[in-house]
Amino acid sequence: MDWGGPEFVIAIIAISTFGWVMTSWIRARHGYPLENEWAGMAHKGEQPDATRKIELLTNENERLTGQIGRLEERLAVLERIATDPAERTAREIDRLR
Repeated sequence: MDWGGPEFVIAIIAISTFGWVMTSWIRARHGYPLENEWAGMAHKGEQPDATRKIELLTNENERLTGQIGRLEERLAVLERIATDPAERTAREIDRLR
């Protein structure tokens, strides 16, 4: 193998370029800042209403979690009524009315 040939130099350049492209792609994919051409950092642009969206989603998540909890309680009562003996079930239904 000739270490001084142009193929070796081209291979080194190709490997370096491929490594740089892969590193940039991985960093961009995971939200890390990227280096631009003049050795500065190019940050991923944040949307101005991102905090508002996060707040709305958090509130909706809390509301839905509470709703699921209430539905699970109601389902447990219905399961208990469906599996209990008839006399006790009738008393339970009358008591719930």
